[in-house]
Amino acid sequence: MLGPTAVGKTAFAIQLAKQFHTSIISSDSRQCFKELNIGVAKPSETELQTVLHYFINSHSVKDEMNAALFEQLALQWADEIFKKNNVLVMVGGTGLYIKAFCEGLDDVPPVSEKIREEIRDAYEKNGLPWLQDQIKINDPLFYNSGEILNPQRVMRALEVKMATGNSILSYRKKNPKERPFEIQKIGLELPKNILHRNINTRVDMMMEQGLADEVKALMPFRHLNALRTVGYSELFDWLDGKTSLDEAVELIKQHTRQYAKRQMTWFKKDPEVKWMNPDRRSV
Repeated sequence: MLGPTAVGKTAFAIQLAKQFHTSIISSDSRQCFKELNIGVAKPSETELQTVLHYFINSHSVKDEMNAALFEQLALQWADEIFKKNNVLVMVGGTGLYIKAFCEGLDDVPPVSEKIREEIRDAYEKNGLPWLQDQIKINDPLFYNSGEILNPQRVMRALEVKMATGNSILSYRKKNPKERPFEIQKIGLELPKNILHRNINTRVDMMMEQGLADEVKALMPFRHLNALRTVGYSELFDWLDGKTSLDEAVELIKQHTRQYAKRQMTWFKKDPEVKWMNPDRRSV
């Protein structure tokens, strides 16, 4: 089950897992980190006790985590679940993780840590506009792919280009891996005005629940990749005195809406997804 942030995936997935008496594998790239809670909209303790979840609170922000590692772990968890049940539920909004589980990943050549660090340091110094300019100059094919608002993805594309001389798009698989199980993809979708309302309400609730204090406690880890994400980056800027708290909250809402749009752009490219409204069960 997939869809944009704040569309209602968690509740829908838990209902589905209870119906089939099975477990859930999360495909959210941030909910796996035990130090991140409010800002990543984890399932509640009650929800986690209702249905067994894999890849929730399973790692530390200090641990390396990427789609390739997720693919390995998720396939192991799937084998474990299938020993007891014929059905499992995967839910999340990280498109690359879902792709890794369903199809496998591209065989991209390794990149040296030196190139990776140089690009990351330059991005931290010069910001996203610099990163977008570099990818436009060096890999116009990727620049025109519509994925240039995600700094992690753009940095990855730039480092592959610098290391190999080829666009990262040239390594994308044309023949997905075969999986020993059937996959049904369900996408949840809401009208844009309702989704935006949900996002704004969720951000306000996160602030009421203590997101600012959570981010303060994570200041020593702010340099880690896990913390370079919406809801945390904006509040780090507030703590640095770059914005007011009200401005930071509005930026979180804006950036979350933009992220939801990118998620839908990714998911809508997949013709196998059957789209539903989380309330009416149809769109």
